[in-house]
Amino acid sequence: MKIDRKEVLKALETITIAGEGKNMVESGAVQNVLTFGEEVVVELTLSTPALHIKKRAEADIIKTIQEKISAEAKIKVNIKVEAPEKPEIKGKSIPGIKNIIAVASGKGGVGKSTVTANLAVTLAKMGFSVGILDADIYGPSMPIMFDVESEKPISVTVDGKSKMKPIESYEVKILSIGFFTAPSQAVIWRGPMASKALNQMIFDADWGELDFMLIDLPPGTGDIHLSIVQSLPITGAVVVSTPQAVALADAKKGVAMFQSDSINVPVLGIIENMAYFTPEELPENKYYIFGKEGAKNLSEDLEVPFLGEIPIVQSIREAGDYGRPAALQTASPLEKVFEEIARNVVQETVSRNENLPPSEAVKITTMAGCSAVKK
Repeated sequence: MKIDRKEVLKALETITIAGEGKNMVESGAVQNVLTFGEEVVVELTLSTPALHIKKRAEADIIKTIQEKISAEAKIKVNIKVEAPEKPEIKGKSIPGIKNIIAVASGKGGVGKSTVTANLAVTLAKMGFSVGILDADIYGPSMPIMFDVESEKPISVTVDGKSKMKPIESYEVKILSIGFFTAPSQAVIWRGPMASKALNQMIFDADWGELDFMLIDLPPGTGDIHLSIVQSLPITGAVVVSTPQAVALADAKKGVAMFQSDSINVPVLGIIENMAYFTPEELPENKYYIFGKEGAKNLSEDLEVPFLGEIPIVQSIREAGDYGRPAALQTASPLEKVFEEIARNVVQETVSRNENLPPSEAVKITTMAGCSAVKK
């Protein structure tokens, strides 16, 4: 069967690229269509470098041609991105910090802070210089998880300016609002006060040279999240979820927030926490208490990488309570679990830096009582 080029163009007129109102032919995204018998080559130019949009466009083209013209068609999609290689970064970066990774969850109680702590110490064990910004203003937990509740950051002079020196534990530098409040004291602040405190911990601190800064975000998609993406050019985001349907629904919103056109932070992947339970007396058995592979399936549906799964193990909880993250347990199964996840995060970060331009901090304005987010 010989495929007609005009039929291919007509089929492509039914596809709209995410973020654009016109179909890909009318918008000029389709640069050329070549046909050689049953072979079809579509040359496409996109204005956004976002990986999920590129993948979606390629999948839509292949599916449409096979459904509307021929299921036997051999299709190749060549995608070119018309974006500046090194766009001007509009937000303030932190000198010396190479990668800023936001660790988020749509829902509370899924173990986001536990994952952040264990990911940080694992990266440090791998030889990276690591810092954690505890951005969970209303529920800071890093001081407890790193056994530094009684510590207080001191002031140091850097280039003639007074700055906070982060607390260091297990070779990880940490700043948290928990260092400045009593354990029993509730933080009762409005959004602007919380944002000001965050900015002080970000820009008025002597972080030094870091390969990775992990930002432990609060649950949800609220004020603090907007403040962070406004203040910093985030390299990428990691979303943590349990396999439970309720948690997955919120995790999906978290991914959507980062992938929205107005924020456009690359999602490095999803981590599934509390994936299954294995009793000590039955080491070969796995009990999927919250459901099986829910976060893994969600990552496939959203076309974002799956970074790994963490089982329900009592020692993870105990280690966090005692202030010694479980990933520090040498020659243990948990050490291997967190090493695999850390390797995947590093791999996705390297891939993101090679294939995408630097992130931009987001400009946030207020109009008619509603916050509007734009680049």
